[in-house]
Amino acid sequence: MIKLKALFIFAMVLLITSCSAPDVDYYQGTEPKFDFKQFFSGELKAYGVVQDHKGELTRKLVVDMQASWNGNQGVIDEQFVYDDGSITGTASDVIGEAKGESNGSVFHWTYSVELPYDGSTLVVNFDDWMYLVTESRLINRTAIDKFGFEVGEVTLVIEKIE
Repeated sequence: MIKLKALFIFAMVLLITSCSAPDVDYYQGTEPKFDFKQFFSGELKAYGVVQDHKGELTRKLVVDMQASWNGNQGVIDEQFVYDDGSITGTASDVIGEAKGESNGSVFHWTYSVELPYDGSTLVVNFDDWMYLVTESRLINRTAIDKFGFEVGEVTLVIEKIE
């Protein structure tokens, strides 16, 4: 009985530690240094894919962005063009404020979004990890979850248009 209890505790510790999220401090000192405000200023373009919870491709998209700042208040106007021809042009679906932090070449933030779904809307949580590859390009991986379960993923390559 004691061996079974010890095995159970070991399995639970292993499960909890394997599910922990990475920390931005791990990326301290990595280059190029990611300055969110500097990168997201002016004209940008993104290319990406959306995958469901099984990892299957559900959509492809291209996004034209125009980013500007007034002090520490930033606005990113986005126009999404999906592979089915549909177009959307706002990000006012973010609920509250996005919270994020940066270290080295990485930026991480989390926020909630209200998405259209089956004639209504659905609130989901976004967990964004941005990795600056060059001064003008980054890779963005976003996990989308609902009730703590990952329901999808978005991967983008975002580039500054000079």
